[in-house]
Amino acid sequence: MISGNIFLVGPMGAGKSTVGRYLAKALGRDFYDSDREIEDRTGVSISWIFEMEGEAGFRSREQKAIEQLTGLKDIVLATGGGAILSEENRRVLRSRGHVVYLSASVEQLLRRTAKDKSRPLLQTENPKQQIADLLAKRDPMYRDVADVILKTGEQSIQHVVSGLIQQLEDLGK
Repeated sequence: MISGNIFLVGPMGAGKSTVGRYLAKALGRDFYDSDREIEDRTGVSISWIFEMEGEAGFRSREQKAIEQLTGLKDIVLATGGGAILSEENRRVLRSRGHVVYLSASVEQLLRRTAKDKSRPLLQTENPKQQIADLLAKRDPMYRDVADVILKTGEQSIQHVVSGLIQQLEDLGK
């Protein structure tokens, strides 16, 4: 039996939203995605927020959303790739649930995000280099906050989720 909240962190394209949805369904819990919550609350896209308010404006909104969402009980939450940049977000995630770092290689992340134009940080001349740079900066923070580190690769979503459930159950023992 897994008690408490489960928070998914990791880079864009690691599978946080997909794994989160399947995990929540398997555990009979509500699923939230912090980026979707911000879009629902503001009525505009993350890209628009970045364009109008810059990254700092978005991060401020993200911190408020994470503060509120992590206060809910027995949920699965997929966070945005940069949520861990805030020390306050890391503290809140650590203290209010189990944190799972979904990791993937630069090549996998590039392949999974290549056609997605809704990711402001990847609208650059060299998205592969941008992913590598973001990962180099953020990986230590993902690892620092994580209770479980799970590599997402070529395995099926069912395989990933069943392996994750096993690891989370082991944490409770």
